Amino acid sequence: MTRVPLRPALTDLPPYVPGARVPVGAAAFKLSSNENPYPPLPSVVLAISDAAEDVNRYPDMYATELTEAIAASLGVTPENVVAGCGSVAVLGHVLTAVCQPDDEVVLPWRSFEAYPIAVTLAGAQGVRVPVGADGRLDLEAMSAAITPRTKAVLVCTPNNPTGPAVRADELDAFLAAVPKDVLVVLDEAYVEFVRDPQAADGLALFARHSNVVLLRTFSKAFGLAGLRVGYAVARPRLASGIRAASTPFGVSHIGQLAALASLRATPELMTRVEAIVAERSRLLAGLRAQGWTVPDSEANFVWLPLEDQATAFADRCARGGVLVRPFQGDGVRVSVGEPEATDLLLEVAAEWLAR
Repeated sequence: MTRVPLRPALTDLPPYVPGARVPVGAAAFKLSSNENPYPPLPSVVLAISDAAEDVNRYPDMYATELTEAIAASLGVTPENVVAGCGSVAVLGHVLTAVCQPDDEVVLPWRSFEAYPIAVTLAGAQGVRVPVGADGRLDLEAMSAAITPRTKAVLVCTPNNPTGPAVRADELDAFLAAVPKDVLVVLDEAYVEFVRDPQAADGLALFARHSNVVLLRTFSKAFGLAGLRVGYAVARPRLASGIRAASTPFGVSHIGQLAALASLRATPELMTRVEAIVAERSRLLAGLRAQGWTVPDSEANFVWLPLEDQATAFADRCARGGVLVRPFQGDGVRVSVGEPEATDLLLEVAAEWLAR
């Protein structure tokens, strides 16, 4: 029987595995998707409600007001900002804008699960460079992996799922070694949670290096994961190319107005971020006191390097009332949630070590 052929690359395309959801009617804390545990602020809910009255109309295709507000908050120009349907979609547009078939994209591994998918769909080949045992990116090895075929390098800081942020001196040395015609994508989805004084400053690096593009999102610190709003910060020529590769009307009207309301409420939202950072510290301290070896985290999650026991530990957590994200063979990522969720997770972790 004759069938419509699919692209051969799709055969080996790794599926994106979402974090486990709480079953209907069940009682459990969801720590599997790096979501903000706080509901939207009343002012944001009001903006969403108001925007719902206009869903019969197409949104502003270029998210003009939102782009201007983002630019003002970062100290860049609107021409530098490209909004999209979450930073995952924006990454896809970035790679589509610069990659051709048989180009290479260097990426750390294990890192964000969507990277190999985005690289493959852009027609490029991913070159994976192992993350260190301490959960940190090996930037020297990533630099050494660059070849004449390399079009882009992905740097996740803080790294998802392991947690550490890239330090300024490491990234300075890395950027000095990377050819200027190779794009360096700094994925800063968790930048608002970073407290390491030695961490790299993405905006400062963007100002100094013409081949640096930043990716940021409203899904994490701003708590809009369900509305899918992210953006890139790039030089005007690169930004224009990314914009050309973007999905038309990619950011909904509701998403645009919710993100605008969230930017206006930044001080209040950052108070919530401080609470999450404090809970992260409590979770890390509790695990280490029990005897766990846990990498430092600058994000809203922690990493347990359980390797082949990852799925078994996740199953035990689910029975204990908390859902976590296993990466079988590597480890388990635990999002920072409510204090009650931390208490339950620590109970299960203690029981696991005492087996």
